[in-house]
Amino acid sequence: METFTYVPRGVCSTQYVITVDNENNQVKNIEIKGGCPGNLLGISRIIKGMDIDQVIESFSGVPCGMKSTSCPDQIAQALKAYKAQKA
Repeated sequence: METFTYVPRGVCSTQYVITVDNENNQVKNIEIKGGCPGNLLGISRIIKGMDIDQVIESFSGVPCGMKSTSCPDQIAQALKAYKAQKA
């Protein structure tokens, strides 16, 4: 398992600490600082145990109001950055 820290941009949350199961390509846990606590706790529970690529596909491009990004979109960006560093 590996831990990856990401600073999101354009959203209320300020940091994502993601624990990844490299062997199974799964999100094991995500800790989110800042943002809307209830929504982000729900999102973190939903993606726990999910395949990284599935999370990226589901969350990429999700807007928040008039913003072109959102916390789900930034989680996808964090996972893309994680995968890029592993390549």
